[in-house]
Amino acid sequence: MEYKNLIVEKRDDNIAIVTLNRPEKLNTLTSALMNEIECITEDFHNDVDTRVVIFTGAGKHFCGGRDLTERSTAKTFLERQRASQSGPRMVRKLHMMDQITIAAINGGAFGGGACIVGALDFRIGDENCMAGFPEARLGMSLSWTILPIIVHLIGPTYTKEMVILGRNNDAQTLLKWGFLSEIVPREKLIERALEIAKKYAEMPPISAQMIKKSINHISAALDQAIMHMDMDQVNLTYNTEDLKEGISAFFEKRQGKYKGN
Repeated sequence: MEYKNLIVEKRDDNIAIVTLNRPEKLNTLTSALMNEIECITEDFHNDVDTRVVIFTGAGKHFCGGRDLTERSTAKTFLERQRASQSGPRMVRKLHMMDQITIAAINGGAFGGGACIVGALDFRIGDENCMAGFPEARLGMSLSWTILPIIVHLIGPTYTKEMVILGRNNDAQTLLKWGFLSEIVPREKLIERALEIAKKYAEMPPISAQMIKKSINHISAALDQAIMHMDMDQVNLTYNTEDLKEGISAFFEKRQGKYKGN
């Protein structure tokens, strides 16, 4: 497949680098970009030579989240429900990739961007990187099946702080929580990601990939028991006045005034 929103570099050392490539839009997620991310996971599923995949973003930020300027074409609730499945599907496919995956977080990873990096195996960030889930501040629940993954990653207390307050958390906070494994200077980010990748690429791929899959299944054994209603909760918030206020406040760069309606 020819990718218009991704740069895919497959190297000779069993490592690939995937770069989100909409820098003029902060790599925000359109339907087309999300579809390409899904497709690249399928491409790698059929690629037994690549053992480690690094994800990063072109330009200043890793990913600014969902592109809120993209208008939905759905006319009915059922159409909206079907369309809303693309985000969770993308996250699941990233999380269950055969290869070891590493997020090299340059700048911000917000909303859907934080979902992407959370779904990967390892995360390193530059010293000025940030990550957060602004959904609650906009009047909606966190979705895309990422909530249990974050709980497994940083624990319930830090997850509540990260998700309910909806703040952009700095690199040192993310490191303390365990969201990041290390922080490096911006100019060393890809270099360090490649150093880590090479260690995993040199391991026997069969055992490495089997262990990864087993750990994912162990940690997520009960997740799907509740996450089937993930997007239904978000679709419910689409009918609230708080969501309309949250979106307006976001674009007007002001604090929202919420009434619980």
